Amino acid sequence: MSTNYTREDILRIAKEENVRFIRLQFTDLMGIIKNVEIPFSQLEKALDNKMMFDGSSIEGYVRIEESDMYLYPDLSTWVIFPWVTEDKVARLICDIYMPDGTPFAGDPRGILKRALQEAEEMGFSAMNVGPEPEFFLFQTDDKGNPTTELNDQGGYFDLAPTDLGENCRRDIVLTLEEMGFEIEASHHEVAPGQHEIDFKYADAIRAADQIQTFKLVVKTIARKHGLHATFMPKPLFGMNGSGMHCHQSLFRGSENAFYDPNDKLGLSAVGRQYMAGVLKHARGMAAITNPTVNSYKRLVPGYEAPCYVAWSAANRSPMIRIPASRGLSTRIEVRNPDPAANPYLALAVMLKAGLDGIRSKTPLPAPVDRNIYVMSEEERIDAGIPSLPIDLQSALAELLRDEVICDALGDHALTHFYEMKEIEWDMYRTQVHQWERDQYLTMY
Repeated sequence: MSTNYTREDILRIAKEENVRFIRLQFTDLMGIIKNVEIPFSQLEKALDNKMMFDGSSIEGYVRIEESDMYLYPDLSTWVIFPWVTEDKVARLICDIYMPDGTPFAGDPRGILKRALQEAEEMGFSAMNVGPEPEFFLFQTDDKGNPTTELNDQGGYFDLAPTDLGENCRRDIVLTLEEMGFEIEASHHEVAPGQHEIDFKYADAIRAADQIQTFKLVVKTIARKHGLHATFMPKPLFGMNGSGMHCHQSLFRGSENAFYDPNDKLGLSAVGRQYMAGVLKHARGMAAITNPTVNSYKRLVPGYEAPCYVAWSAANRSPMIRIPASRGLSTRIEVRNPDPAANPYLALAVMLKAGLDGIRSKTPLPAPVDRNIYVMSEEERIDAGIPSLPIDLQSALAELLRDEVICDALGDHALTHFYEMKEIEWDMYRTQVHQWERDQYLTMY
């Protein structure tokens, strides 16, 4: 997925492979992939960081009177899309810069880079992340529009003919491998029509890039199979929602800073402090890790999604668990994020929360090794187990109260993100939903 290409390498490959178009890709604050497509004749200009676009048209970017922005391609993200066989198309992921040559403060990729710079100043050379974004496959109608009809009734680890998404999922895997992904596993998830494809961990920037590329590939290949793929957190009532568990660890050179062979759990003081920081700021960063109205329909008891701020070495009802692997693979698994999250922002706030825990030497609460879902509210209070926010409005209020998470985003991104999410909540709050008509239309 990531190769150390030079400018000359890319020009040579593009010419040899007869690449006709190049997509200069970036991500807006909402996590939506955007791109400027250029013909091959403009590739040299793009590689010289001279490709300009109108930032005022992008959600959360800038006002119309300061709209000129520049796309700086990351050469290591060069890839040719394997599903386009004629008039080949390639992709470069870009950072956003202002006309004066300074990084744009609202660029999500730049926000993650700032958090990683802070980690480096604290002595950590890398944040490794292994994401697990889940998705649903729905059938489309005769016009190609998505329906709410699932493509199968399979369950966890089912196979064909029960798992009717098997062929689509296999084609997704083959496409990802052609693009440089190292796929570790692929399987049907718990809910009917739900799927998961796991790929190897990478450093934080590459992992976020991979999540965005993964979403694009999944949607593109699903469409070729007459299906609609969605990363909506909770598309159907009464079924499990889709999560994006994020396995993460910090490294000092080749050493895993989370590992201590002398600890009972193999977890170092740094690892415990990092985890304590993530727990401490869990409510404050929920609006980023779970950013939609729909996200909070997933975070309810009974559907394998964590709604309580706690940790365990094995129990899967808390928000964080410690996978069994040790040594270089020692890590924590943060289980509340969902795939609607902007991956750059989600990783940035989790990293900043963990770094705050390390810097402040935040004490780690006791693990919770019983099923939190069956505990009464009184038992949870006595055990000191808080809940994640119950809706987007509550999450936004918690965000503004958390100085560390606000600082991770920066004033520009925080202001624009909050404003857009306030509008989203107000639109939801004032809409009349089918449930209300079903409940009240004949009753009153």
